Amino acid sequence: MFAHGKREEKYALSAIQDTLYGVMEGKTVIVIAYRLSTIAQMDRIIVLDAGRVAEQVTHAHLLALDGLYADFWNRQSGGIIGADD
Repeated sequence: MFAHGKREEKYALSAIQDTLYGVMEGKTVIVIAYRLSTIAQMDRIIVLDAGRVAEQVTHAHLLALDGLYADFWNRQSGGIIGADD
């Protein structure tokens, strides 16, 4: 499926995320994501910096820490798909 507009792209990405969440449910999964909205609902997010664990906790807690993850999230907050904080 090739999306031609922002609305179609948002719908396509949302459908992909919903499918992934269903497949990953009840499993331990390692996800490397460009769009942070893809991982915002994960049970635990681990942020690496220079090969070391810099932060690890839930999306909401990472935002509250106001560290690397929060900085990345704020840069992408105007992106295609947002997640509730």
